[in-house]
Amino acid sequence: MSTTHLTHRIRFMVAAVSAAALSLFMLPAVSAQGTMTQTATSTHRDTRTWHVQVGEETAHQAIQGMAFLPGTVWINAGDRITWTANAGEIHTVTFLAKGQPLKPFDPFDPKQLRPRGGSHYDGESYYNSGIMSNAEAPLFPAWRTYTLTFDETGTFTYWCLVHGTMMKGVVHVRPAGTDYPFSQEQYDRRSARHAHRIFADGLRLWVATALQARNRTSYLGADDGVAMVMRFIRPVARIHVGQTVTWRNVGMAAPHTVTFGPERANIFAPYGDPSHFSGGQLNSGIVEPGGSFTVRFTKAGTYPYICALHDNLGMMGKVIVTGE
Repeated sequence: MSTTHLTHRIRFMVAAVSAAALSLFMLPAVSAQGTMTQTATSTHRDTRTWHVQVGEETAHQAIQGMAFLPGTVWINAGDRITWTANAGEIHTVTFLAKGQPLKPFDPFDPKQLRPRGGSHYDGESYYNSGIMSNAEAPLFPAWRTYTLTFDETGTFTYWCLVHGTMMKGVVHVRPAGTDYPFSQEQYDRRSARHAHRIFADGLRLWVATALQARNRTSYLGADDGVAMVMRFIRPVARIHVGQTVTWRNVGMAAPHTVTFGPERANIFAPYGDPSHFSGGQLNSGIVEPGGSFTVRFTKAGTYPYICALHDNLGMMGKVIVTGE
């Protein structure tokens, strides 16, 4: 292939990816915006309910954000916060116990998957929302909202257990009657601007990763610790019998799978023989950031595959194998 022809192909690929991603980016971005535009409401005790969104996503869920919006809030003792899931990607709202370290997410630990603690935060114990998502999570029970009342003054940090140090929030609780530095409307405007910056970052990441993809090298999404592209980048491969396709995870936070055929109960463990695949069930297991998975195809046919963690967000592809 001539250099000129290859250059034209790369330019066409970039333009196609940009156009597809931009069409998603330009559609209504913050699906829970109705929640975010609520104003702080007073109760008969003159306390307020504040609203924070958990995650964010573009239309069709192609780009997901790892952020609590707003990330930092100032409230008064007696106020409460309602967190609302605003993304299909799973998250948690988790206040660790005093002295408790933040550990990698464990999908088999019920203390991480389900709500823990009461409705009034005591400032030092373990409180957890459970898994939160605005879509039906394929592997876990998921909650849409989580509310805590803050009776103790202080500064409290919370985390998403799924995304660790990349996704944290802070609550400053001052004595009752203290003037508020920001209104809910001001938080909402800041959050909307922040969300659009995340989506723009995801679009740039999508295009940059697409430039690296080849027919036999696909990418398991892409993420940079803020934005996540929940698509196989170069999702369709066309190869001959005996050739291989490799999927690489070049992200920083999001794990993925490459799964062919009906899913088994435990998609976290690999199964099938990737060195000699002619159809049926095959699963990479969890491909962590920095990992890869290669499959050699030994029979002609069309082989659809998914990421078993994110197929509900539209993360699917196929390999077309010809006999010649």
